[in-house]
Amino acid sequence: MKPVIAIIGRPNVGKSTLFNRLARQRKAIVEDEPGVTRDRNYAEATFDDRSFILIDTGGFEPAAKERIQQQIREQAEVAIREADLILFLMDGQEGLNPTDIEIAGYLRKVPKPIFYVVNKIDGERAEEGVVDFYRLGIDVLHPISAEHSRGVGDLMDEVFKVFPPVPPQEERMEEEIRVAIVGRPNVGKSSLLNKLIGRPRALVDSLPGTTRDAIDTPFKREGRKYIFIDTAGIRRKSKITERLEKYMVIRALKSLERCDVALILLDGFEGLAEQDVRIVEYAAESGRAVILIVNKWDLVGKDSSTLVQYQERIRREMKTLDYLPVLFISALTGQRVAKIFSAIEEVIAEHRKRITTGNLNKWLQEAVQNHPPPLYRNHLMKLYYISQVSVAPPTFVLIANEPRGIGEAYQRYLIRQLRDRYGFSGTPLRLFLRRRKKEPN
Repeated sequence: MKPVIAIIGRPNVGKSTLFNRLARQRKAIVEDEPGVTRDRNYAEATFDDRSFILIDTGGFEPAAKERIQQQIREQAEVAIREADLILFLMDGQEGLNPTDIEIAGYLRKVPKPIFYVVNKIDGERAEEGVVDFYRLGIDVLHPISAEHSRGVGDLMDEVFKVFPPVPPQEERMEEEIRVAIVGRPNVGKSSLLNKLIGRPRALVDSLPGTTRDAIDTPFKREGRKYIFIDTAGIRRKSKITERLEKYMVIRALKSLERCDVALILLDGFEGLAEQDVRIVEYAAESGRAVILIVNKWDLVGKDSSTLVQYQERIRREMKTLDYLPVLFISALTGQRVAKIFSAIEEVIAEHRKRITTGNLNKWLQEAVQNHPPPLYRNHLMKLYYISQVSVAPPTFVLIANEPRGIGEAYQRYLIRQLRDRYGFSGTPLRLFLRRRKKEPN
């Protein structure tokens, strides 16, 4: 399992800047203004070949009285509960703040590794300001500049000393398929698992958050071995997490790391939620095969156009994910649940599909003839060669004279054409551009 690291601190100490530095992407909004980050941001990140999940939080104010600040505090508390390690960030330019002291008092009660990090230490003269923070009674402080990356590498070296070495990959049977059942709390994940395997394996309750943790269930059907991973919507540890259950995604992220196919459950009765879209996007970004399962369809008042309208809404909300199959079921009555097995077989075959190089290059010639790439700096773009380099997910390398000239719009065109020709239903595709090597003289 990838460790989970949460960045905690009062407003405007540079949490989002550190998040972007570690995630190596501008995913969090950075402004020199308190309170810009309100919800938690998540990213998969890598440092020195070690992968982890990173959480950016809004400004944490333990004594917040305004409702919006209380909600931000609750979000941060959820991140603290779900994280394996906390980076407590403070502002070295402003010095120790009364809110820092309150947060430090709160974190002393958290039985997890806490790293006390003093940010905005941009040079040797600024390091004099670190001394003030020893008033917290902390033995070790970590001075950094998230903006300039000063000290960040040293900090992460110390962070990863806390985590055990990465265990070797467990051997997998080739015919075994790992299926994660993922979704918001109370959409019917455990009910679906029980219906799929034909026996009550998971506790079912009408209250959200009944499943406390991921549960692996081996199952064999028609000679095929499955491992079903039933995930917790949340872990009910306090009233705070119960109020915030609809925001929880960490459990789903951890489960998606271990699966081949993700069954993303949507609540047909409540409708599509923003959190559903986030989970689906993350599963696709992680390279997993995905099937959208609309549950509780028996509770929906229907006419001849209801199903089509629901499908159209899903396509509108997930425009870049229109390759995902959608099934409408009732885990309670068993309606169309059996079709899930055939859908799993179909998407896993697509996920592991390999196209010969000869066929790919004939396809590429046709695609370029039908729609040539645009000029780049008044130069023609030449696409020489394409090959598939891996499966699960299918991954392609395209050789061009100038990879920078093949923009995202044209890459999307090529991927759409690949799907039109070869299918790849339910599986994301990855396309990498490479420059042709010059022939030696």
